[in-house]
This record gives sequence, structure tokens and C-alpha cells, in this order.
Amino acid sequence: MASRAQRRPRLVTSEDHASPDTASLARGLVNQVDLAYERIEQMLVNCQLKPGRFMAMQDLQELIHFGRTPVLQAVSRLAADTLVIVRPRHGVQIAPIDLARERGLLPLRRDTERFVIRLAAERSGPSERNQMRHLMRLLREHSENLTINKFNVVDRKVDQLIMAAAGEPFVEHTLRPLHTIFRRIGWLHHTHIARGQNLQQSIDCHVALLDAVANRHIDKALDAVDDLIGFVDSMFDVLEHEIDPSLLDCSLAYLNPH
Repeated sequence: MASRAQRRPRLVTSEDHASPDTASLARGLVNQVDLAYERIEQMLVNCQLKPGRFMAMQDLQELIHFGRTPVLQAVSRLAADTLVIVRPRHGVQIAPIDLARERGLLPLRRDTERFVIRLAAERSGPSERNQMRHLMRLLREHSENLTINKFNVVDRKVDQLIMAAAGEPFVEHTLRPLHTIFRRIGWLHHTHIARGQNLQQSIDCHVALLDAVANRHIDKALDAVDDLIGFVDSMFDVLEHEIDPSLLDCSLAYLNPH
């Protein structure tokens, strides 16, 4: 005679009707979308995709070497992040940089970052704290010859590690595009304004932040966030007066005939 547990009806889900191959294809598509998003995001940060540029979707597919479906879904996410603008029947436009708007987003980043940093300091495990110390050593040991592109690779790892340690995926949807926006601001500043200057101040800010979180010094970690945001804010003072407008919107290139 069957037991009660054996007779209990089992909840039927869509996975029961999907073959293993279908499930694998679905996971593969998600991975492709994530990779397509990351590849476009990296090209946005270093302005390989110039702000203001119009592109046919086919051109974007060929540029990043992904098919139509993952690129379309990645572009939808980037549009939701306000990093690109979808132009129906015309393709996609890389959103021009509005310095006033982006500077106005700094308080949002600061407040959200402080929330995440507090969680990371409270919740980080031994493995995560060890990774933070490794990134600190990496930044210190290569501080004299670190390029902005290499720094941004490490910076992205720092952001991912802090988010993982905080363990609150809800805020990732807010912070990730903000990180992209301000990473691009840093790239513009160090590439076109602070030429020849090293990245020591940026490195010092990130090392102080990692050190405080790894040692669970919450007050010091929050102070480090404020220092980092203050440093980013100072970049706008110079960019607003000295940056070539065509670097913020390539459609304005006619303003600089040289």
C-alpha cells in the first residue's frame, strides 16, 4: 500500500515538460546575453562605442561577435540602464553623455553604495575578505604602471566582489549602470584631461575601501565611500570646462574641425 508521502501529488512545473537539451539551450542563451552585455558595456566605458553614435543592430552584432537574439536582449537591458537609446526602425544610439545629469546621479550612487558597503562589511565571509586583500595587493604592487584600462578591469572585479559580499541582488540593478557611467567618466578624465598623471588617488581610494570592508570597520568603510565619491565629483569640475564636447556626443564633431 502506498504511503501518504508517496500518494501526495507532485507540483508540475514547466521544467517537467522541457527536455534536458531545451534547458541547456536556455542556460546557454542567458550566458550569451550576459556576455554580450558585458562586451558592449566594456566598449561603452572606453568609448570604443562613441557617445551619440548611431548603429544598425546588425553592425553591433558583427562588432561584438554575437547573434541577433543575445544582442537584442543585451541592448534592451542597456536601454533600461539608460546607456543606449533604441531607435525603432533605425537601430540603436549610444546615449550621449550629459555631464550635468551624471553629476546629479552621484548622491544616488553614494547613498546606494553606503548601503551596500555596510552589508558587505557585516556579511563578508573569509573567502571574500581574502579576495579583497588580494585585490589590495594587486593595486599596490602595480600602482606605478597601471593604465586606466587595466585599472578598470580591477575596479570591475572590486564592484562585483563587494556586491557578492553584500548578498543583496536587488540593488545590483541600480548600482551596476551607475558604476558603468562613472567608470566611463574616470576613463575620459584620465585619458583626455589628466594625461600623464598616474592613478594614485583612484588606487588609494579603492585600497582604503577594500581594507575597511575586509577588516569589518564599517565607519571607515563609509568614510572611504564618501572620499571616493568626492574624488569622482572633483573630476566633473574639470570635465565641464575642458572636455571637447564631441567626446560627449560625437554628432558635435563639427565643433572641432581638427
